[in-house]
Amino acid sequence: MKAILILGAVVVAGGLAVVLWPGADAPTPGTASGPGEPGGPLAEVIVPDVLSANAQMGKVAFDVKCSACHGAAAAGQDGVAPPLVHRIYEPGHHGDEAFQRAAASGVTSHHWPFGNMPPIEQITRADVTMITAYIRELQQANGIN
Repeated sequence: MKAILILGAVVVAGGLAVVLWPGADAPTPGTASGPGEPGGPLAEVIVPDVLSANAQMGKVAFDVKCSACHGAAAAGQDGVAPPLVHRIYEPGHHGDEAFQRAAASGVTSHHWPFGNMPPIEQITRADVTMITAYIRELQQANGIN
């Protein structure tokens, strides 16, 4: 019950942050975001028209906790953080537990030249499970299985 209440609070807070955050425009479903200038996306990401319920919750949590570095729709940001919609993060190379460990403990830079990723504060395993569902659905929509 406690986990459900916490997840509900994250969803509500995330929804408010997405609505109220200035400049938090995410790509429209069914469209692609593409590489651009410094600070811009590093990958072209097609956003599916429909997301599962878990991925929808994951998108809200991702937008609040992850998009500041990993960009809208996990497309990465030039000079900031890598795209998660990339074959390096496909399930066979980085399983779902890798996302859990990265959020909880941080990651030493090893695939990209962005430096180390710090642990993410105030994020639960349930949050990361939903975020991972969102990332996996984005990956599938972009041919990464």
